[in-house]
This record gives sequence, C-alpha cells and structure tokens, in this order.
Amino acid sequence: MAAPPAVFRAAALRRLSVLVVSVAMAVAGCSSAASKSADARHPAGSVLRVPEDFPTVQKALDVAREGETVLIGPGVYRESVYVAKPRVVVRGTDRNAVVFDGGVRLVNGITVTGAGSVVENLTVHGYLANGVLFTGVTDERLQQHGAGGSAYNPLDTARFPAVQGFRATRVTAYDNGLYGIYAFDARGGVIEDSYTSGQADSGIYVGQCRPCDTVVRGNTMEHNAVGIELTNASEGLLVLGNRVAGNRVGVTVNSNDQEALAPQHGAVIAGNVVADNNAADTPEQADGGFGIGIGIGGGTGNRVQRNLVQGNKAAGVIVTDPPGHPASGNRVEGNRVTGNGADLVLAAADPSNCFSGNQPATQSPDGLEGLAGCGAGGRSALPPGQPALVQAPPGVPFSQVPAPSTQPSMPDPAVPASAATGLPGAVDPDAYPLPTDAGAVPQPH
Repeated sequence: MAAPPAVFRAAALRRLSVLVVSVAMAVAGCSSAASKSADARHPAGSVLRVPEDFPTVQKALDVAREGETVLIGPGVYRESVYVAKPRVVVRGTDRNAVVFDGGVRLVNGITVTGAGSVVENLTVHGYLANGVLFTGVTDERLQQHGAGGSAYNPLDTARFPAVQGFRATRVTAYDNGLYGIYAFDARGGVIEDSYTSGQADSGIYVGQCRPCDTVVRGNTMEHNAVGIELTNASEGLLVLGNRVAGNRVGVTVNSNDQEALAPQHGAVIAGNVVADNNAADTPEQADGGFGIGIGIGGGTGNRVQRNLVQGNKAAGVIVTDPPGHPASGNRVEGNRVTGNGADLVLAAADPSNCFSGNQPATQSPDGLEGLAGCGAGGRSALPPGQPALVQAPPGVPFSQVPAPSTQPSMPDPAVPASAATGLPGAVDPDAYPLPTDAGAVPQPH
C-alpha cells in the first residue's frame, strides 16, 4: 500500500547498501583505481586515448593534466575510476560501445571530485552503489559507502565543500545498486540527454546542495525504483523537459535529516512527462513507494508547472509532511494531471501550499483546487487528503532489469571537449511547454 511517507525516502535501502558495499570491499578490494601511477608517458597533445595510449581508464586519468580529455575507445572496462583533477573530460567514442561494467562487485563506476569535470557519451552499469558520482566528498571511505545517507549522518559541509562545476551528457546508466547519475554535495552542473534504468534507488539524484545551480534536462528515466530524487537540494535547481515513465515512483522532492542543508526549497519542475509509474519489472524500493507521479515530502517553496502527469495508480501529485519537515509554499499550477488514482492530493497541513489550473478529475480532499487555489489567501487548514490505495507488487533484483536499447551517441566524438565551467548558464523554464505526448522526451520552444 502506498502510504504518503513511504514515497520520499529509501533509508532502509541505504543502510542495507552500506552493509553490502562494506562486504564487497572486503571481498573484492577497492577497484582498479588503487594504482595511482601510469605506465606510459604523457602523449603529445591534450587528448589521452584508451586503449591506444593507456591500457586502463584510470591510468590515463592518473597522467591527465587539468583541462585535458581522456577519450575512450570501444570496449568493456571492468574498473572503478576516480576523476580528481579539475576540468577533465571523460568521453567515450561510442555511447553504446564504451561500457563500464562493475560486475555487481565493484562499488562506484566513475567518481568525480575534480571541479569542472565532465562524463559523456558512455555507458555504466552493474555497480553496487552508483554509476556516475559527482561529489565534493574526497574521503574514499565515504565514497565507497555510497556517498550519502547513514554513512554521513549528516555530512560535514565544512570539511567537504561542494565541488563546483560538473556535467553528465549522453550517459547511459543501468542496473546499479543505488543511483545511476548522482550529484551530491555538488553545484553548478548539468545532467542532460541521458538514460537511466534499473537503479535500486533513483535513476538521477541531486542531493545536499544550496545553492544547487543545477539543471536536469532532456533525460529519460524508466524501470528504476524512483526516476528522479531531489533531497535537501535547493535554489537554482531546475528539472526541465524530462521523461519519467514506468518506474515505481516518478519524481520525489524531499527534506530529511539524514543529509545536511534541510529543508529543501526553491526547485522548479516544469515541462516534464511523468507517466505510468507503476511498473512491476523494477527494483523494489525499501520504503515501498509505488504508483506516485510527483511527490513532495517536506519540500518548501517549489514550483511544479506545465507537467503532463498521468496514469500513476496511487497519486498524480501529492504533497505531504514527513516527521519534522512540514511542506509549505509549494505551488502546483498549470499541469495536466489526469488518469491517476487520485490526481491531486494535499496531505500537508500548512495552508500556503496551493493548486490551480491542473485539470484534475479527482482531488483529495474533495474540491482541493477550489479550497486551496493559488492566489486565494487567508484559507484555513484542510483535512488531510489520501492517495488511492495500491498494493505494491514484488520487485526484481536491480542486476536483472533488462539492458536498455541503443541510445543516441555523439555525432562526432572527435570535436574539442568543453569543461563544466560557467554552468548551467542561462536557462528559461518558461521555454518548456506543457507536453502533449507521453511517449516522447519533451522539447523546449
């Protein structure tokens, strides 16, 4: 049964993952990244080629200078790699043929702590924790524990200031034990044109940043426990034009005390497709969430606008209060919310949450848009709404979700690379209209 608090956090899954990862480290060792020296001199120019110049990606990264590119040829790379130098670009020559494979044994695929660095045009799968991790956490012990949740309790932000500048473009991340693409303690970034499936927690996660100054755009998330998760992620965070369909839960926006910088506030979620998030052929989230389109749990001051939210069996959009974090000031406006178990649900007590122009057929409590319309001040608290009752089916192991189909690769991987500086740049959320096709990735005007 999808109870409101269950939508917003997978704390039990995180604790379990810490145990699994610790065991894996003891059995398998850290990874091929243990070698910090290269076995070849630095080649001429600013592009280091794997395997032509270096036999492994990590050995190329060990030699790469600030601002250089590691260009990876087709092959399967069974290693965990660390990008610690600034403005390094890790690029595959073919998104579908350059594959990082953790073998359900290694912990993280690509860990980036170097400011302004980029991961693009490649595939990463089969890691016990994360496919691609961008983070200011430079302690490898904490990185190996999944970089979040109970391993930090919460993170010391003075010791680990956020990494400034990151970008993931045309990354395919599938069948990883926590997150596909994970930006945690990271600012000034873009996650774009990527595909995630089969993650045991979230396809894309943005956590613990203030200001985030980050854009998540043009991505497809399907067959994950959660499509997109935002936790304690505030200010300058834009989630635009993504397709989030066929997960257990679509999008969650959370405040909690497992990470620093609570409460979450000030994100914009606009122009997305959030559809049919009731898929049984997905990893089973530890908290049991199922059938939710967009859930705000303790988030504040967020704008949810011009999204197509349909076919989610428990609720289309739900706002609720987890313990210690009342949701307030959230505006849900101008969406097309249709064919859900309950289209709109307000289970939060604060009267500053509002709903207008969403075309709902079902509302909980009844008459919600009339009682809690945006711009209608002075209202009193309403009785708590309820999502439709849905029994979550058993899930599947994350490592057994089928591999995705071929995804679009860079037209010319030989073009000069650009570091992740000055991001996200000028971005206009109003350029993303209300989608009309649930089967396509939305496009801006």
